[in-house]
Amino acid sequence: MGYFQKTLLSSLALTILAGKPNAGAADPVQLKISQDRKLAVYQVNEEVNFSVSLKGKNKIPVNSDGTTLRWKLTKDGLPPIREGEVTLQNGTGIITGTLSSPGFLQCEVTGTFEGQNLKGLAGAAVEPLNIVPTQTLPDDFQLFWAEQKAKLDAVPIEAKMTPIACAVPELEAFDIQANCLGQPISGYLVRPKEAKSKSLPAILSVHGAGVTSSSLENASTWASLGMLSLDLNAHGLPNGKPQEFYDQLRSGEYKNYRTRGRDSRETTYFLGMFLRVLRGLDFLTTQPEWDGRTLIVRGSSQGGAQAIAAAGLDQRVTFFVAGVPAMCEHSGAIGNQPTGWPKLIPFDAQGKPNPKVTETARYIDMVNFARIATAPAYFTVGFIDTTCPPTTVYAAYNSLRGPKEIFNDIEAGHINRKEAVAHMREAILQHIKGQAQQSATKPSIAKPEQARQGRL
Repeated sequence: MGYFQKTLLSSLALTILAGKPNAGAADPVQLKISQDRKLAVYQVNEEVNFSVSLKGKNKIPVNSDGTTLRWKLTKDGLPPIREGEVTLQNGTGIITGTLSSPGFLQCEVTGTFEGQNLKGLAGAAVEPLNIVPTQTLPDDFQLFWAEQKAKLDAVPIEAKMTPIACAVPELEAFDIQANCLGQPISGYLVRPKEAKSKSLPAILSVHGAGVTSSSLENASTWASLGMLSLDLNAHGLPNGKPQEFYDQLRSGEYKNYRTRGRDSRETTYFLGMFLRVLRGLDFLTTQPEWDGRTLIVRGSSQGGAQAIAAAGLDQRVTFFVAGVPAMCEHSGAIGNQPTGWPKLIPFDAQGKPNPKVTETARYIDMVNFARIATAPAYFTVGFIDTTCPPTTVYAAYNSLRGPKEIFNDIEAGHINRKEAVAHMREAILQHIKGQAQQSATKPSIAKPEQARQGRL
């Protein structure tokens, strides 16, 4: 399927539950905002009409005529800003806007109805495939990362595989630790029992923001589909500890890990995180069960960023999936564009960006990794995502050089809803199927020690 077929073809109405009603009030009212075009994709300067209505229980319209709501139209949350009011008549109000350049027109509606606070968002894509990133590629971007990978290659893996119980009888599981630069990698490896040598495609799952154990359940899900599956936690932490262990780290040592060392490309926390992803690929490709051919990386949010970085840094990757990816367009705010999580660059009281962090950001921006990635990619994007705004996701997507597809989840914020998850899963399975069909003509990597030579 192409770009337009991959968009969400179900109802585009955005449903936001009202705030908690007053005691004794009727069932909560739903504020619904819908675009006037099924795919919610428009041209520059073309009118976008947002329809606003209120629905009660079972989506039955309520008598809302005369209700006045406030609206605000922005370019993905940023100026230009238009504000006004709309009064519902015959149960509906229309809000009209345009964008004079590619981006996302965001419509925010607020108000009250019978004592209930209402708020909703909807988004419309305006020539999204023409969104241009503000981030630029440093001349020494690949040289810098080649130097970091050379340092990593000098560290022996020395992996420790500890067998652990697996809930699926057909699978076997291991708690994995292996050497890396700085913090080691830590994950769960799961594979079908008695898998033959060179028989399994490999998949690496990487985590979104937070501080957690690796997921045995997630690793098992992909292994159940016939894969050599490694789920890697983002920080190299021990797995399977009580929840209190991770909660204490989250509120303590790792509370602000996303900004740690951001004054330098040599000290930024994400340098170590991305190297751990590469070490995870090193580990997978040295397993005798790997088919020597298929190597997939998948993740969402911060995990989506890691997947993009992996594809940019490692030519062994044959396919990658980035759901609502973070870390795109760190420099967006400098160019009056949206900025993706973690909003890395601070600004002083005069509105000037920190120059050191601005320079560091160029080496860990997914736009730049996308520019050097060649493997096929599958992205998802939420049209009302305020954590990783859709403009930033498309800036990275448009920078990709290889084959690519994107799933437009028009009703989604910073989440992969059921439809997006299904599309990502199907994209991975189709890639594996395609790799198998090519196996007769495309030779695999014969020896594990050759695998690491596939990097840039």
